[in-house]
This record gives sequence, structure tokens and C-alpha cells, in this order.
Amino acid sequence: MTHRQRLTLIATIMGSGIVLIDSTVVNLALPHISQQLHGNFADLQWIVDGYMLSLSSLILLGGSLGDILGRKRIYLIGLSGFGVVSLLCGLAPNMSVLIAMRALQGVFGALLVPGALAIINTNFPQKLRGKAIGQWAAWSGIATAIGPPLGGYIVDALSWRWIFYINIPLVIICYVLAKAGITESKDEYRRTIDYRGAGLAIVALASLTFGLIEGPVHHWNGWIIAILLLGVTSFGLFIVAETHSKDPMVKLDLFASRNFTGANISTFAMYGGLSGFILALVIFLQTGMHYSTFKAGVSLLPITAIMFSLSGRIGDLSAKYGSRIFMTVGPIIAGVGMLSLLNLKPGNSYVGHILPSLLLFGAGLVLTVSPLTITVMSSVSGDESGIASGVNNAISRVAGLIVVAFLGILGAAHVYKFTIVLCSSLAMTAGILAYVLIRNPKAQS
Repeated sequence: MTHRQRLTLIATIMGSGIVLIDSTVVNLALPHISQQLHGNFADLQWIVDGYMLSLSSLILLGGSLGDILGRKRIYLIGLSGFGVVSLLCGLAPNMSVLIAMRALQGVFGALLVPGALAIINTNFPQKLRGKAIGQWAAWSGIATAIGPPLGGYIVDALSWRWIFYINIPLVIICYVLAKAGITESKDEYRRTIDYRGAGLAIVALASLTFGLIEGPVHHWNGWIIAILLLGVTSFGLFIVAETHSKDPMVKLDLFASRNFTGANISTFAMYGGLSGFILALVIFLQTGMHYSTFKAGVSLLPITAIMFSLSGRIGDLSAKYGSRIFMTVGPIIAGVGMLSLLNLKPGNSYVGHILPSLLLFGAGLVLTVSPLTITVMSSVSGDESGIASGVNNAISRVAGLIVVAFLGILGAAHVYKFTIVLCSSLAMTAGILAYVLIRNPKAQS
């Protein structure tokens, strides 16, 4: 690996890590934000989903913009914007402004996230690509897990506002590395931007998210049902539009690849379960188990340790022997780990009740993340890497968006147990789907 390639890998890991850490840290800070800014459960859902909504609905466009205008250029724009809006989130005087700034933060995240894998795919030769993607996936998983303990310390020692301020120096460092290391690349043939597809995706996701979050509050009245129907209709029109577009935001023929389709279906189930589980657990540890913010964050460190120790190795093994077995067993183990926390209650010890479940969940997660990412990126050509990465990232974010929006459907009092049952079922389903749909390429010697 050359010096420039090392800088590129570090820059893509840092950029993705900033976005992932921000997501998990915000989840942990929600009780403090609610207390200081006087928000209800629906407000907390919007802090999470306002960000995920703009990220999910624009991430496909972000991947396309990188392919069309230059992957390095769009990545640097995303980095800069994410840093500026992080500052504005930290300065938010009330809940409405914070939700709005989180939505704007998601816009720049949509430029940043899909670019990371596309840059790796175009800056590394085939023989190094699997290892680079494995390292990226490993550190991305570590970033997701390290967010809670880091955030817990920041919130307890300083303020919830500092979970946004901390992004700024990280963004500056990442920008410098990306500017120096990444080699610019874009599609060789001329393409146009699919504004119609982007608009329909935004309407579909916004309508479905709003309806699911506000439905319980408004007792599923007629206008909530109408908004949900608008979301479903817009999604159907989006599919039709992409089928007939000259330069679609989503190339539907990518799904002709069995592995690409199978990996993305599994992504939806697995990442939907992951998003809902982490959100519900960190809130319950604080409100139900009476943990401090820092203690709740540190409680998840075993997941970090597992990801740090084994992700790279699992990535190598997956690239060598094929992803199917890892993508089958991993989600099922993770689902069992989630389900074992169903009856968690005040007074249960960490070592006896929580730690074994987290170790099981972490083992399942580490078996899943790198193989899934490698399967997605190895099923497309280098020229399609940006849109393929955008599709996979969009699906993972949409899954989290919909699951988080769905959590309050039975009322706030039932959120934790409902979440555990739902998310463990989704994870196990991801494993079953991977077994049915994924096919291994010929093993490498």
C-alpha cells in the first residue's frame, strides 16, 4: 500500500467514522437534550429521524453526484458542510432549531457517506481492495461502538452540545488528509443529475417517516393515513421514474446481480434491527436501569473490543472464502444477543445479565459487517461503485429511519420490549435471507 493510499484509507475511515460516531453519540444524549430543551418522545424521534431522513433521501443523489462531478470533490464538500452544521447544532437554542439543523447535517452526510466506499473502490487496485474495504468496515463498526462511551463522557463532563463541537477538529484533520491523499475520479461518460428521482425519494421517505412518528400522537386519523399513502405512492412513482430515466439515480439493473440484491435486502433487515436496538438500549440503561450517561456508554465497550479485535480478520476470511456463511450466522447470533435482553429490569447486574448478551451481539455484528460490505462492492464494476455504495448506504439508513419511526407505535411505555422483539426478529431474518440469496464466488487460493 502506497503513502497516498494510506492517507486515502485514513481519510475515508475518518469521514465515515465522524458520521457514525455522531449518530450513536446523539442517541446517548437524548435524555439530556429532552430535559434541557423540554422535548417529548416524538421530539427525540425527530432528532434522530430528521437527520436520517435527509441522509437517507439524498444519499443516492450524493453517490450519483460523486460519480458525475468527481468523488473527491463531493467528499470534500460533504466534509466541510458537516463541520459547519455541527457547530450550528451545538448552538441550537431550542428543539425546533436542533431538529432543523440535524436535518441539514444529514444533507451533507449524504454527500460524505457514499463517497468513502466509492473512493476506496477507485483508489485501490483489485488485489488490495478487499483488504481496504475490510479495514474500512472494521473501523466503521468500531466508530459505531465507540460513540456511546465517548459521548457519555462528553455529556457528563461538559454538555450535550459538545457532542457536536467535537466534530469540528475531526473534520479539519480529515479534510487535510483527504485533500492530500485521494486521487480524483469520475465516470468516463457524461451523465445528468436525476432531480426527479431525488424529489420523489424525498417525498416518499418524508411522508412515511412523518406518518409513522406522528401517527400514535394523532391516533392515526385521516390525514395521517393520507400522508402514509402519499409516501407509498411516491415510492411507486420513484421506481417507475428510475426505470424510464436516461441517467437514473438508482440503476435498477444493478439488482440483476443476485449478490447485490441479496446483500441489500439483508442490509435492510440487519441495519434496521441494529439502529433500533442501540437507540432503545442506551435510553433504557439511563431511564430504566438508572445508569449515568457515561456508565451507559461504557457498558457498550465490549462491542468495540470485539469489532477492533476481529473485524479485519473476518474481512480477510470473507474475501478469501466467501461471505455467505458469515452473513448467515452473524445476524442470527446478533439477534439472539438482542433477544436475551428482553426481560432486563432494574436491579439486574451488568456482569450477569447485560455483558453476556452484548458479547453475543458483538460476535454476531463482527461476523456480519465486513462480509456484507465486501459482497456489495464486489458485485459491481468500479464505474458503478459510487451509486452501489449510495444504494447500500441508503438502504441501511432507510431501514434505521423506518424502524426508529416505528418504535413508538404502541406508545412510549412499551418502546423497549417492542424494540427488542422487533429488532431481534429483523436480525435473524437477515441471516436467513443471506443463506437463501447470497452465492459465494469461486474461493481464492
